[in-house]
Amino acid sequence: MKTLLRPLAWAALACVAGAACAQGLSSLPEYRPETKVSGVIRSWGSDHMATLMKYWQEGFRSYQPNVWFQDSLKGTASAQFGLHVNVADLALSGRELFPYEYYGIYRRSQLYPVEIAVATGSFDVRSKSTALGVFVHKDMKQLDGIYGDQRTGGWQKIEWVEKGVARSANENIRTWGQLGLTGEWANQPIRVYGPPGLYPGGVSFFQTRVMGGADTWNESLQEFDDRKLMMEALGNDRYGIAYAALAYKTARVRSLALADNPEGPFVELTRMNVANRSYPLTRTAYIYFAPDRPTGDPLKVDPKIREFLRYILSRQGQQDVGREGDYLPLTPELIREQLKKLE
Repeated sequence: MKTLLRPLAWAALACVAGAACAQGLSSLPEYRPETKVSGVIRSWGSDHMATLMKYWQEGFRSYQPNVWFQDSLKGTASAQFGLHVNVADLALSGRELFPYEYYGIYRRSQLYPVEIAVATGSFDVRSKSTALGVFVHKDMKQLDGIYGDQRTGGWQKIEWVEKGVARSANENIRTWGQLGLTGEWANQPIRVYGPPGLYPGGVSFFQTRVMGGADTWNESLQEFDDRKLMMEALGNDRYGIAYAALAYKTARVRSLALADNPEGPFVELTRMNVANRSYPLTRTAYIYFAPDRPTGDPLKVDPKIREFLRYILSRQGQQDVGREGDYLPLTPELIREQLKKLE
């Protein structure tokens, strides 16, 4: 699988506005039960998705009153464990799985958990799969060149990928002059700020989208567990660059427009561009489930799980996302991709 957003370009000056507005919820399919289902659906995982789940459950039970829910939402880190030990049917996750998290289900059933995107992450609300901004000092070729280093490959879900990810140190970008800046900027080092790494075995959203899943970082990276302190430090550093959620932005820094390639178009970090998913560092909230496949049979999905996920991916389910207010509805294109996984 190719890296989705490598390389990412940056724009230090005027930027091009984002793509057209996302289609309205009216274009999404309505939920119509394909079968009547009953029983209990057990959920573990993200506590930040609790209100979403409450709205989805209330809406779903208006169509399927014989389904009940048991939730144990202690955080994304607990989500997969519930599936591993078979005390959960659904795992709510504010991020994609780390590579090692795939294997608990696989050891039990020789099947990997199925990933369903259920909502676009927040524009600017912390901890709700928030889009990442890239920031520079207010005065003030590529993010991978700035943040990454030479490597042999990177993790793409559960695959170690070399093609399109491996690179030499010659592609490193360590001074502002390498990005075309002149004068006093030409020989100034790019001082790189970021959150702490997810060691061992974790691959962050930023690593996946920008660095192809690699874990070799710029040797000068300054790691900040406190994002507020990181942005304060950046506000005092003309030659610095950092990435964080927009909620941490201060008056002394500004975000950059990003693009999938150096030719653009460069897209600003705005609510509209996160909603229509044209902004490259838009994030996603997920639900995972463990499928069943008796020997020699096609993949099977528990009917009540399938119906509940169909509701979430319907017009009514995405209206519930809008009602929650922090997360954003999925686009019709992404909805169709998720529904195919349930066929």
